[in-house]
Amino acid sequence: MLGSLSKSQTDNLLRSQMVGRIGCHADGKTYVVPVNYAVEGKYIYLYTTHGLKLDMMRKNPHVCFEVDDIESLANWRSAIVWGLFQEMKSANAQAKGMKIIKDRLSPYLTYETFSSKQHSVPPLIVEKKIQTIIYRIKIMEITGRFEKPV
Repeated sequence: MLGSLSKSQTDNLLRSQMVGRIGCHADGKTYVVPVNYAVEGKYIYLYTTHGLKLDMMRKNPHVCFEVDDIESLANWRSAIVWGLFQEMKSANAQAKGMKIIKDRLSPYLTYETFSSKQHSVPPLIVEKKIQTIIYRIKIMEITGRFEKPV
């Protein structure tokens, strides 16, 4: 059976996942990429580094965001968000956005893998420092669909 999710079911799906896909479009090219995220209020908070996705969203702030929960090919839920990219430029806004993201995602990190004890030896190759960009998507419209066995 195919159907539409209610607003409450769609909101719950969006808030229950940690990985979604953001779609952006600029200069005649569409780009879709998986991202980690957190939701608070009418915003989806994300982070990135400099690259194609950021360049495209700066050119065209209209984005699409998708999350799903797939149990099988005939039992799934999906939510689609249309929204506006907003770069968090001030130090306060960046700190707020990063706190929202960390609060949501940190319980799911494998601390044994990322512990400082295991990484106490300096790496052989020193890479240049990569700047993290905090941004959010202002949710303008959201819809959800599902399929489940009868």
